Amino acid sequence: MHPSPASDAPTPEVRRPRRRALLGVAALAVLVAGLAVSRGDGLAADLAGGALYAALVQLLVLLAVPAARVTGAAAVALGVCVAVELAQLTPVPGAVVAAWPPAAYALGSTFVPADLLAYLAGVLAVAAVDALARRAT
Repeated sequence: MHPSPASDAPTPEVRRPRRRALLGVAALAVLVAGLAVSRGDGLAADLAGGALYAALVQLLVLLAVPAARVTGAAAVALGVCVAVELAQLTPVPGAVVAAWPPAAYALGSTFVPADLLAYLAGVLAVAAVDALARRAT
């Protein structure tokens, strides 16, 4: 008797570490790309940086909870990004960055409404790739 194709599929216990490893590699690649883009000037660099920031946040959410639903991870990531952007309307991020300048990479410095669209684009991109990857397994 031959095993069915379904029995050849990796179990969730096997897939989870593989998924985490892939998410970690993706997060590292997005981080490096984001740091490279942050060296640029202009609207294109700003929007690309925002999209990469949101993509990184979503990948970190998925790393923390690999079994999270695509829509749930996307909602959390977008919520975090919007909260950080809205916080820039207050003096708090500025004070944190003044005390520790590298915090500017996470907190930003100035509210820019266009960043909200960049965050949405980054989250949608990761959600689409995540949904396709889940279908493939």
